[in-house]
Amino acid sequence: MNKKQFEQNCKKLFFYNEKLIQLKNERKEKHNGIFHRYKHPVLTAEQTPVFWRYDLNYESNPFLQERLGINAVFNPGAIESDGKIYLMVRVEGVDRKSFFAVAESESGVDGFRFRDYPILMPETENPDINVYDMRSIRHEDGWIYGLFCTERKDPIAPREDTSSAIAKTGIARTKDLKNWERLADLKTKSPQQRNVVLHPEFVDGKYAFYTRPQDSFIEAGSGGGIGWGLSESIEEAVIENEIIVDDRQYHTIKENKNGLGPAPIKTEKGWLQLAHGVRNTAAGLRYVLYAFLTDLQKPFEITHRPGGYFLAPEDEERVGDVSNVVFSSAWIVRKDGALFIYYASSDTRIHVAETSVEKMLDYVINTPEDPLRSYACVQQRIDLIRKNLK
Repeated sequence: MNKKQFEQNCKKLFFYNEKLIQLKNERKEKHNGIFHRYKHPVLTAEQTPVFWRYDLNYESNPFLQERLGINAVFNPGAIESDGKIYLMVRVEGVDRKSFFAVAESESGVDGFRFRDYPILMPETENPDINVYDMRSIRHEDGWIYGLFCTERKDPIAPREDTSSAIAKTGIARTKDLKNWERLADLKTKSPQQRNVVLHPEFVDGKYAFYTRPQDSFIEAGSGGGIGWGLSESIEEAVIENEIIVDDRQYHTIKENKNGLGPAPIKTEKGWLQLAHGVRNTAAGLRYVLYAFLTDLQKPFEITHRPGGYFLAPEDEERVGDVSNVVFSSAWIVRKDGALFIYYASSDTRIHVAETSVEKMLDYVINTPEDPLRSYACVQQRIDLIRKNLK
């Protein structure tokens, strides 16, 4: 390739990248009365900046080879500020390491553009091997917090065991989404702790956390469920007592694992919550989203829990690095009342679903709870049929 061809190919890379960024999104016609899906993902690996992936210097890269490839973008946190939505995206390189990067959009459904540089998250004295799945919370103390999983190799695993890991919850804070202050990792009595969310308000004058205790990196063991605990401090966050808010249950969408998604939304009827549930199938683990409502004064007490899932993978969402998975750690309520739910499919790309707080409250309050037995579920459905056929 001569230098002229090199420059032409560079232009093609930028043109294609910009075309994807400017692609207009539209709602899908299919609608269940609760939310709308959108036709296109809001972010894919191909929408990351060209200059993140390619050495654009002819002398050092005459074949215009991709030097630092991007495998996937998924599981973001979200903050709205000055009329824009900012996603704290988990970006995974082809080397399997994840990092955080900010992508912003005015519409919230398309036009997301990454900032020139990803976030260089400060390390603690015990460096992270991998960081991912940030929940972004605007807390009443004035800070924006990012809670994320920090993964390190299990120090007591045998040398030949190169996959055993310890998952902890990293905590960082910022005022501008550019400069981040790293705090100490959250300390609890659980051997593993990820999918932790900070409650946006003080509770009894303390910082409140939704947790997800686990016995091991993959298996919940005797742990599991969505937990709740308080800490006197955020700089050195320690939870001494942890209770389970929402437990796993046999033969349900959350029999294997469950964890909270984004920070809850405060409404006049309670705290609106979004979570993921995991069950085993013959093809592997299946991740879906479900919703529930907790008490306004006691956010650790569930008042309404609709049966089944709220959103599950469908069509192209089923295919990717880890198939048959949807996962959400971000939602935003806009001034016009729209509620955007950002979710990743199959650990590969990011989508948006649109609803409203009003619709979500109707869903969580009026959708029947899972009666947990086939006979009772059929009776529940017969009651609905009789009501409709009167």
